[in-house]
Amino acid sequence: MSNIGSYEHHLEDFDSEIAKRELDWKEGELLNIGHMCSDRICQRGHGDRTALIWEGFGDKSARYTFNDLRVLSNGFAKFIRDDLGVGVGERVCIFMDKIPSLYLSFVGVLKAGAVAQPLFSAFGDESLEVRLKSAGTTAILTTQKHVKKVRKILDRLPDLRHVVVVEGNPDKLKEAERFFDVEAAPRVEEFDSFRADPESRSVIHYTSGTTGQPKGAQHVHNSIWSQALTAKWVLDLKEDDVYWCTADPGWVTGTSYGIIGPWALGVTQAVLDSGFIAARWYRFLQDHKVTVWYSAPTAIRSLMREGEEVVREHDLSALRHLASVGEPLNAEAVIWSEKVFDGKAFHDTFWQTETGSMMICNYPGMPIKPGSMGKPFPGITGAVLDLKTHEPVTEPGKVGLIAFRPGWPAMFRIYWNQEDVYRSKFVGQTDGRTPDELRTADDLWYVSGDRASIDKDGYYWFVGRDDDVINTGGHLVGPFEIESALIEHEAIAEAAAVGKPDPVNMEVVKAIVTLNPGYEPSGDLELSIMNFIRKTLSPLAMPQEIEFKDKLPKTRSGKILRRYLRALEWGEDVGDLSTLEED
Repeated sequence: MSNIGSYEHHLEDFDSEIAKRELDWKEGELLNIGHMCSDRICQRGHGDRTALIWEGFGDKSARYTFNDLRVLSNGFAKFIRDDLGVGVGERVCIFMDKIPSLYLSFVGVLKAGAVAQPLFSAFGDESLEVRLKSAGTTAILTTQKHVKKVRKILDRLPDLRHVVVVEGNPDKLKEAERFFDVEAAPRVEEFDSFRADPESRSVIHYTSGTTGQPKGAQHVHNSIWSQALTAKWVLDLKEDDVYWCTADPGWVTGTSYGIIGPWALGVTQAVLDSGFIAARWYRFLQDHKVTVWYSAPTAIRSLMREGEEVVREHDLSALRHLASVGEPLNAEAVIWSEKVFDGKAFHDTFWQTETGSMMICNYPGMPIKPGSMGKPFPGITGAVLDLKTHEPVTEPGKVGLIAFRPGWPAMFRIYWNQEDVYRSKFVGQTDGRTPDELRTADDLWYVSGDRASIDKDGYYWFVGRDDDVINTGGHLVGPFEIESALIEHEAIAEAAAVGKPDPVNMEVVKAIVTLNPGYEPSGDLELSIMNFIRKTLSPLAMPQEIEFKDKLPKTRSGKILRRYLRALEWGEDVGDLSTLEED
């Protein structure tokens, strides 16, 4: 039986304390995410349980128990607080590949009371500089492989007092750099973790840049309640599971559900740090008998391209639950996964850096409508707001803005040093209210920036980013619906749909596509694709132009960068491209 049981029952019987009961946490116990993901699990008698199964390049591998996690994270916490002198609330950047020290140091930073600032290790020095300068970062933990990027920008970062290398050759460091190998250092059995209050700052995540300049979303220790409960009910995590979240902790998924949620539940996590190769991924699932798998639509579509034969070459019988995050999951991918994984379909989930935890989901035991985002999580009040009046839409199928009543525990507290931008995320009477009042007001809506509709059964259907929707001849056309239809064409692997200027219709649809192996661009193929969309959707949705590319521009977290493609069509400033995936 699934953890959530009856979704409808929880809608009627939800209260804000349920997560604490699920974790058997009592008032007065230590509230600190780092402590709760390590020491607390050991205190409950599970110290010998495996916390982390890790594999990297070159067949490197390691295993850590929750007791290892406790002691080694203590080592990082002591080093950060006592040796470096980093104070409570100061930002510590974690800038490394998905090596064990990333996960151990994340827990340690939080135990020390500092704010963890994980950043994607593929960032170049300019992208790194923007985020370190914005956050006023005090210390950075990195590796010999990446420290050269820090050296290039160090003289432009007056707040950065400490550069610490945690992996590599200490003899190759510069004079001002420190070396700290946590596994070679003396084990720290006892550490007095920072006693956080619910609003103590914990993690700062920078948005991926799909909608302009990256913004630092500040989260707090109280977020653990949202993250743990959604991990239990949506991912259906149980104590004996082996769980794999493919996201990098440089992005919010990789911390909320690649560290906090599962470890708060005492669940074993598997981490693969070796890039994307379909056979390698399937072998990892097979070898470690992964039971619950949380991945991204980009990866799922890439697996689809590799075909079904490679799936059948591996024993994936341990898998029992699949979920998806990052971008909307196309209906075709849901149907494909159900076919190749013995009836198990990917369950799409919708949430954002700002929300900190899942908001609209498909739940175990609830029927999936392929292509739908699902329904709001119990305790979350969701709506689709009219584009003009900002009143909730009651008509099934009518498109509006996805919005939520503020106040859930994992909601971000501010955009770092950008209060005006934070205010712009709320609709209603915001004048005269402090940021704290905004995030707890039951008469306001937090607006996600995405558009959707709700069907007669209460399922949400994604349309597109508010600024991605195409207005052709006065009709609003959602890019996601077009893209979903495009990849149903046998020739197309991936697709992006954007509006391009048109003197008659204001905008028309342009499709940018990549092709499956065995297909080549041609006029006949272009005509075939246009007619396919005309018949599948409508003449309004039919692309007036199709551009064939070898790859689509994406952020480093795998999201298609539509605003970049649209800006090229309109001759506009492309904005911040620091997260654009490099060739």
